[in-house]
Amino acid sequence: MGTTASAAPQPTLHESFHGNGMMDSRRSTSSASFQTLNIHSNKAKSIITNKVAPVVITYNCRQEFQIHDDVLRTNYKVGRISDNMPEHHLVQGSYFMVQDVFSKADVLSTSGSYGAPNFRQSKGSFPLYGMGQPSLSGFKQVLHRLQGQGHQEVIFFCLREEPVVFLRLEGDFLPYTPRRKENLHENLHDLGRDACSENLELTIRKELQDFAKLNDNVFYVYNDIEHFKGEPQKISISCEEDIHVTEEVYKRPRFTLPTYRYYRLPLPTDGAPLEDQFDAFVNVLRENPSLSSSRDASRPLPALLFSCQVGVGRTNLGMILGSLVMMHLTRAAQEPTAPAEEDATDKPKMQFQVIQTLIRKLPKGQEVMEEVDRAIDLCSEMHDIREAIYENKQKLEGIGEDYQIQGSSTKDYFLHRTLQSLERYFYLIVFNAYLHEQYPLAFACSFSQWLCSHAWMYRLLSCMNQSELRAPADLLTKGARVLVADEYLAPDVLSTIKQMKVANFRRVPKMSIYGMAQPTSEATGAVLEYLTDEKRKHSSVLWVNLQDELVLEANGQIFCPREPTRVDQHICVLSSQTLETALKEEVVGSQKWIEVTLEQEKQMKMFKSCLTVQEIFNQHKSSHQGLQYRRIPFPECSSPTEEVKCGFPESCEDEIVSVPDAKYTKGEFEVVMKLVRLLPDGHRMKRQVDLALDSVSETMTPLHYHLREIIICSYRQVEGALSSHALIDLLNELSLNCVSVFCVQVAARAGVYELLNQLGFSEFEDLRDSTLCHLRHRWQQQNRHGLPFRGEFI
Repeated sequence: MGTTASAAPQPTLHESFHGNGMMDSRRSTSSASFQTLNIHSNKAKSIITNKVAPVVITYNCRQEFQIHDDVLRTNYKVGRISDNMPEHHLVQGSYFMVQDVFSKADVLSTSGSYGAPNFRQSKGSFPLYGMGQPSLSGFKQVLHRLQGQGHQEVIFFCLREEPVVFLRLEGDFLPYTPRRKENLHENLHDLGRDACSENLELTIRKELQDFAKLNDNVFYVYNDIEHFKGEPQKISISCEEDIHVTEEVYKRPRFTLPTYRYYRLPLPTDGAPLEDQFDAFVNVLRENPSLSSSRDASRPLPALLFSCQVGVGRTNLGMILGSLVMMHLTRAAQEPTAPAEEDATDKPKMQFQVIQTLIRKLPKGQEVMEEVDRAIDLCSEMHDIREAIYENKQKLEGIGEDYQIQGSSTKDYFLHRTLQSLERYFYLIVFNAYLHEQYPLAFACSFSQWLCSHAWMYRLLSCMNQSELRAPADLLTKGARVLVADEYLAPDVLSTIKQMKVANFRRVPKMSIYGMAQPTSEATGAVLEYLTDEKRKHSSVLWVNLQDELVLEANGQIFCPREPTRVDQHICVLSSQTLETALKEEVVGSQKWIEVTLEQEKQMKMFKSCLTVQEIFNQHKSSHQGLQYRRIPFPECSSPTEEVKCGFPESCEDEIVSVPDAKYTKGEFEVVMKLVRLLPDGHRMKRQVDLALDSVSETMTPLHYHLREIIICSYRQVEGALSSHALIDLLNELSLNCVSVFCVQVAARAGVYELLNQLGFSEFEDLRDSTLCHLRHRWQQQNRHGLPFRGEFI
């Protein structure tokens, strides 16, 4: 017992957390540092503390050793807020422990009378309550008040994602959270999809105990981060009982209140919850008989209590979800709306295109939206989601010349905030539609499964940012946009310009199908002459333009408008005819010098003639009576909509492929083969898609790849460098391959999207996020990596 070292391996520092509270080392920066000191945790049976040092006895009882404070001390980091403050240990080597809620945050001044900041009940008669973060005694006071109001059953939701610990101070336990030195006012967020807040709190508690032991049972915390008067504060920690975690504070009332229930439902501070979070909320509805549609109507409704840090954003969202549940339980038509003094006509009406499209396509869409609006009104005392959308929109549109704040574009910031608020409203409508269908069925399927069978909602959501449809044409003549020549964007790798006057002209073997770059008016005439000559004799031509951005012919060249700093990134505009006409009139009418990017250089040009793509083909219809022109915009790197795809030619038998990774060359990815087995006649469907891909591939040069090759090549690139852009590209291509097969059998679409949702757990296990998740967040990616806001947002 007197030894001070052992033959056992030295302590392993910073073990990674996994499923049981352990965190993957690949996690985001907000959570990656949540690692713990683990001293022989796989061997130790017990630790005995004495005056010299802790004594560890291992499972085999053959090893014992003492751990001196110096060993622990060398593995922790220290820091300070400023040079005139004392240095002390940092949680996880980076974070300072800060008092969670300040008195100024209690706008409703309810901490003293109710026990929690911003405590309130929703308008109307529903037993819905919201509040900010209480202390331990404050939470007991809240429960006592609810009991006093006659609530026999209380269901409490803690909506916080960030870890919170409660430290003993003056007879109470006050909440503290870890925060970065750079922003002591902001909690940790985006902890990762699999991060477990409860386990993170246990890790922090263990660390705080160690810090106190190394410093005479004292640890430093911060209560005043505005003026830092008297900071940091010393707090005594002598044992485990001096620190509580959230679970201990909120679960223990069950011993004295049998009808009390507690759930931790982490919600995002901005934007809509993830589908998994909606599923977790639905599970609560499933397992509580008092929230079932078959509940005993003679019994009172349970009180639903929601809490976040301050009791505003996330609490407001939780209360709205609770209101929707109460409406379905009590037949919403009989529930009185908000008080009469609030005239509904004064509320902003949702004129956003994405919302109008959503309610048109949903069964009883108008009724579903009106119920959501009513729920928002009932819970609007502290925050109104609809007003937040319009406030951010007005601020966005009120910005004249864009400027930078802390390195970020102001327009980008308010555009992002507007889209986040709109996304939250969108998902509330969708969730209420789910409740309409699934509440009577006792939630036969989860919310995420239900969304998979309504995949059109993802497509609608991915097109939420329609601001480009209102971008003014004078952006070009003001220098905010430049014209980029097609010769720069689409090099003629097939060397067909000399003969056909258009780049990359080619034909699919044995089929009257041709492809090319965007032709000028002269090139269009040359191609039509080629197709209708004595050798080919095509009397009718269907010309399909797949461009999803604005295109102009100016001075005999094809141009597309781009951002000056991102000329390689196209600007997607699905409804283009009106915008192209406005752009043409601006270019010709202004008679200004415009910057253009050519194949080898940049120039300033003034254009005297300009044509839209529609006008190019209108010129040739008189001389080619069989010419038909259609524009079907296809996304550049993702799957087209189901409506634009149908029909395949007959396929031949498979060829023997003898190359490395042959199954991948043949497109036999695990997720695709699952899809093939699911679809009726699935193998034939895949062969037909493969035949189309191979036929088109024969028209290409070695510099081109067809879809299956792009998938495996992209994956190999991702293996080397897991960049976000590479992941998105790979997911796009996998989506396109799967959806191509799916479009042949639309009836199987639910199964298809469920399989896509499993993508991250099968063949490409490192790609955690599914294609569905990518579709949902495509607009966010476009905003982060794409175009700044121009014009009015709709």
